Amino acid sequence: MNEDARLVVWVRGRVQQVGFRWFTRANALEIGGLVGFALNLDDGRVQVVAEGSRDNCHRLLDWLRSDDTPGRVDGVTEIWDTPRGGYDGFAIR
Repeated sequence: MNEDARLVVWVRGRVQQVGFRWFTRANALEIGGLVGFALNLDDGRVQVVAEGSRDNCHRLLDWLRSDDTPGRVDGVTEIWDTPRGGYDGFAIR
């Protein structure tokens, strides 16, 4: 069974001003079935919130940890939870 999940991720490294949020959104849309957002934080990290099937959330997380992202990812921290809903698509904030 592939239950729905909420994935909250904080990505640190050189991830601002390199198109990181745009590419994160593009990958979420390519994976499909994900809603949420990508947001620049004041401390230089990017926060990503994704809701959808657990498998699709894992696919996005795998991409965030890969060498295929723009900029340079030094670390990824994630928290899994139950979906809260309220998102209309996948946004850049």
